[in-house]
Amino acid sequence: MEFIANKYEYRRRLPHYQKYDRVLFGTFCTLNRWPLSPQARDVVLRHCIHDHGTRFVLHAAVVMPEHVHLMVTPLRDESGRPCPLASILKLMKGTSARNINKLLGHCGPVWQEESFDHLLRSSESFEEKVEYIRQNPVRRGLVQRPEDYRWLRVEV
Repeated sequence: MEFIANKYEYRRRLPHYQKYDRVLFGTFCTLNRWPLSPQARDVVLRHCIHDHGTRFVLHAAVVMPEHVHLMVTPLRDESGRPCPLASILKLMKGTSARNINKLLGHCGPVWQEESFDHLLRSSESFEEKVEYIRQNPVRRGLVQRPEDYRWLRVEV
């Protein structure tokens, strides 16, 4: 019997826990960490902002060349339950991928399937996480001041 190396690809598929009215910090990356063009980053930021006020409250977002950080508080749906973060990210990643592919004349996946997310714990400061997002382009040497980075949005 011949062994097929990619037959059983490992996938984390970790559960995503969510509490009502709590701020969530999320990160998702491009497939194989390929860098997004400035125009593609415009598309992604537009999709990060799109459902602000309807499905979630966006506190902060930064679109880096190969990943996105964001902080959101999911809003409640008609039944009173919070919109699942997995649905928010799936919609955000799916629509942005379609538009990036259209922009670049490509097809196929743009984002890694998994995303990293966690609830802000009581020991974590909201302001510290916002500042982490704001300073990300500065730490990478893309700009000298956060306000000079065109793909940063802070709504606090």
